[in-house]
Amino acid sequence: MATGQLFSRNTKALFYNYKQLPIQRMLDFDFVCGRETPSVAGIISPGSEGFQKLFFGQVEIAIPVHSSIEAACAAHPTADVFINFASFRSAAASSMAALKQPTLRVVAIIAEGVPDSDTKQIIAYARANNKVVIGPATVGGIQAGAFKIGDTAGTIDNIIHCKLYRPGSVGFVSKSGGMSNEMYNTIARVTDGIYEGVAIGGDVFPGSTLSDHVLRYNNIPQVKMMVVLGELGGRDEYSLVEALKQGKVKKGNITKVKEFTPPPIPEDLNIAIKSGKVRAPTHIISTISDDRGEEPCYAGVPMSSIIEKGLGVGDVISLLWFKRSLPRYCTQFIEICIILCADHGPCVSGAHNAIVTARAGKDLVSSLVSGLLTIGPRFGGAVDDAARYFKDACDRSLTPYDFVESMKEKGIRVPGIGHRIKSRDNKDKRVGLLQKFARSHFPSVKYMEYAVQVEDYTLTKANNLVLNVDGAIGSLFLDLLAGSGMFTKQEIDEIVEIGYLNGLFVLARSIGLIGHTFDQKRLKQPLYRHPWEDVLYTK
Repeated sequence: MATGQLFSRNTKALFYNYKQLPIQRMLDFDFVCGRETPSVAGIISPGSEGFQKLFFGQVEIAIPVHSSIEAACAAHPTADVFINFASFRSAAASSMAALKQPTLRVVAIIAEGVPDSDTKQIIAYARANNKVVIGPATVGGIQAGAFKIGDTAGTIDNIIHCKLYRPGSVGFVSKSGGMSNEMYNTIARVTDGIYEGVAIGGDVFPGSTLSDHVLRYNNIPQVKMMVVLGELGGRDEYSLVEALKQGKVKKGNITKVKEFTPPPIPEDLNIAIKSGKVRAPTHIISTISDDRGEEPCYAGVPMSSIIEKGLGVGDVISLLWFKRSLPRYCTQFIEICIILCADHGPCVSGAHNAIVTARAGKDLVSSLVSGLLTIGPRFGGAVDDAARYFKDACDRSLTPYDFVESMKEKGIRVPGIGHRIKSRDNKDKRVGLLQKFARSHFPSVKYMEYAVQVEDYTLTKANNLVLNVDGAIGSLFLDLLAGSGMFTKQEIDEIVEIGYLNGLFVLARSIGLIGHTFDQKRLKQPLYRHPWEDVLYTK
């Protein structure tokens, strides 16, 4: 092995198997050393491509991600160090693949427990091809002020304390990565510091030995002193004794180096916030749920409590939409609305759209959204407007005649009144069910009664101007909100204005739209094409 220096301030590395912390520590080391460019040229993540965002000092950078070792080497021909963070199961194969790349010169294998037979093959190939292997079971190595591998030397605070941000005169080699940190500190206190340090790893067959690195240090002019930390029972130490006896290791005196203060590393925002050093505005406000504890909470109510009390969908809606636990009759009414509005057959516009989209081979979400997009003033989206107009007219004590005629003068159809199929003699049964429940359970139904009075007047004009399900839900929800005594007038107005009541229809009808989508896919229906005979072609 012998040769000389492994790393420099221009060394570029490829990092195998993305690990955010070791890479960020390498980049932070680059910054405090004053490197002009980051030492990590690319990341290899098998099967993935793109970029990973990290920091180089205060600047956020994008490091390219490659799907294979070959692709990374082709994209970064100047990168000659391969840092392998693969598990012990795949470390050997990926390390051998790296050694076979002509651009890679040094391979560091972090994993411990790599099979001995695989390690021996790696060592034999590396020696035959003048490559250097550090590890397996290594923390890596460092050239002070120039380059470091992964987590070598630990945190940036430890690196600064040990003066590893600038080169000293000591070449250090050890088997233990953990003890290396202790020795870096000790050496910094009694000498001018480390020039280069390597932990060869604790496995039985290291890719490079203690003596390999000592002999290499002997060829580096900047290394004036060498320190070796062996282990009891090791054999490599004897080869060092022989090298000393034969005069293969000779070094001169240590000279004082010029000290300087490294630039501070900007602290990560989340760490600085936790330590109370900075204030940062949040980007989202949430008042309805919290998932930070042992279990999610809906409006402060733990999920387990909801299950244990046997609460239903209506109760969950009351917590997430209205931020309070409504009385049981209120949540029952919400559930009845969902049941009654879940579907209205395949011919209405929302279901038709969902069916056509599903038959075009689109996925569930696309089919659902296609149906939902038809909801509006003419289909299912009149609940809020019905509530808004009925409330305004009732609160102002307008007679049904005055209300309807004023809407007519404005050119506005009365929301919640009228149906294409239902009539005086064939009223919507859903409306009757809602009214029956409300009369039995609600403290007051004044808004519903007002809507019925409006219906009585509109039926004098046309047989199909009946109170429809939108009008029933809109007026009854006003009674629910007002009669529960849990909402102020301002809150009721806000609920109607925001669109809560249309949200109830959207939620309910999604059940039916999903059902129609599944139905078409289960029946394996072909692409829909509208028949010519149902189209009026005209000039």
